[in-house]
Amino acid sequence: MKRFLIIAIAVIVSFALFGSAFAATADEIMKKSQAAFLYQGKDFKARVMMKLVSKGGQERIREMTMLRKNFGEIGGNQKYFMYFFQPADVKDMTFMVYKYPAKDDDRWLFIPAINMVRRIAAQDKRSSFVGSDFTYEDVSGRDIEDDMHSLMKEEKFGGKDSYVIKSTPKAADVDYSYKLSWIDKANNLPLKEEYYDKRGELYKVFSADEIKDVKGFPTITKRSMKNLQSGHTTEVSYSKTDYNIGIDDSLFSERFLKQPPKKWIE
Repeated sequence: MKRFLIIAIAVIVSFALFGSAFAATADEIMKKSQAAFLYQGKDFKARVMMKLVSKGGQERIREMTMLRKNFGEIGGNQKYFMYFFQPADVKDMTFMVYKYPAKDDDRWLFIPAINMVRRIAAQDKRSSFVGSDFTYEDVSGRDIEDDMHSLMKEEKFGGKDSYVIKSTPKAADVDYSYKLSWIDKANNLPLKEEYYDKRGELYKVFSADEIKDVKGFPTITKRSMKNLQSGHTTEVSYSKTDYNIGIDDSLFSERFLKQPPKKWIE
């Protein structure tokens, strides 16, 4: 009996240690993925074409310049700035994000039609970004610490060796119950993400449709998000992508939300 108890305790301890290592591995994979997807280079600029496609095939276009700069180490503070060129109803609109680790980000939207800067509340971060299938949070990324991550399996996806990570939100105020991510082992970029609603049904899918090398950084230059329940899809393509161009810190201010310098937005 004593020997049986010793063996049982050893087995339980082994499973506990194995489980902890498994969880740590999943967290590390997601941190590397965040670094590859959102933090490459000291700064980043791209011309972004966003196509919104309805279930019936009608298309609307959003065109903008996106700029991003890192402040501190990878996984730390960042700032984003976006300027919209078209359509007419959003022309000259700007959007700015101050991203912080482990606390709510600050977001501002300048609406030229009423000449007003609007602060976007923290609870609106899961709202649609300018009518697309991406949310405000999708634009700058979700904090790793907001979810519990577990490594479900390893498999090939699109011919690439990848990890499959399950991410479950710690808070209940999120519009999905969990997310599955296929992370490329070679470059740590997300190849696909599946979002499951509160009933456990798949309702939204992100896809990395094209990856190119830009100054030595593997970069997702085409991506899409499809809402399976509404049939609506958003397709995004990046052009004129560039890294380490020396974006001025002063760009990320309320002053330039209203009058952005042409040298950075064109």
